[in-house]
Amino acid sequence: MLAWRISMDGKGRFLDNIFIERLWRTLKYECVYLHAWETGSEAKAGIRNWMTFYYNQRPHTSFSGRPPAVVYWLRKDKTQLNQWPDFAPPLTRGSSASG
Repeated sequence: MLAWRISMDGKGRFLDNIFIERLWRTLKYECVYLHAWETGSEAKAGIRNWMTFYYNQRPHTSFSGRPPAVVYWLRKDKTQLNQWPDFAPPLTRGSSASG
């Protein structure tokens, strides 16, 4: 019989949660505590709007004032460019080899 055990008591393990804890703190202070939503649906929509703002528009000091989405896409574009093979990508539908 297998037994599963989740442990956060290992050396250095507190760092595993630091980013999500910081996100929750920021969400509470910049969004939740500033609104008095009447319903769960309003809260859900408000938090969704804030999360979109947080990732796409809010400047982050750890990213030199850029939002996380910008940093992610810049990094992803660099990674994908480095992964292109030395030959041309396959032709798309509607195009021909002769041009």
